[in-house]
Amino acid sequence: MQYLLLCCFDEERWRKIPESEREHIMREYGEFQQNLSASGQYRAGAKLGSSQTATTLREQAGKAIITDGPFAETKEQLGGYHLVDCRNLDEAIAIARRIPTLRAGGVVEVRPVEFGHPA
Repeated sequence: MQYLLLCCFDEERWRKIPESEREHIMREYGEFQQNLSASGQYRAGAKLGSSQTATTLREQAGKAIITDGPFAETKEQLGGYHLVDCRNLDEAIAIARRIPTLRAGGVVEVRPVEFGHPA
């Protein structure tokens, strides 16, 4: 089964972390991804641009409403994701617990991917 690990972090808090510590966290991310790739569990992943670069689309009365900025104003913003193959939720959580930004105050949301179902 595939799980999507959604990595969230307070962007303002991230900017306040010393550059050397941010670089260390990102090196750990590289190692994390290499280890998952070597195990055959890693399918995809990416770091996203800041939430300020987001564009949100909605539809109202058949017309597209396009808004600059993120979908929701929250304490943490979506900063990246990892798509992984796991036997079950427990294994996905064990992988998510290894994500380096957790120790720095980040949040990871784990969701199963449901193929063949409309969104």
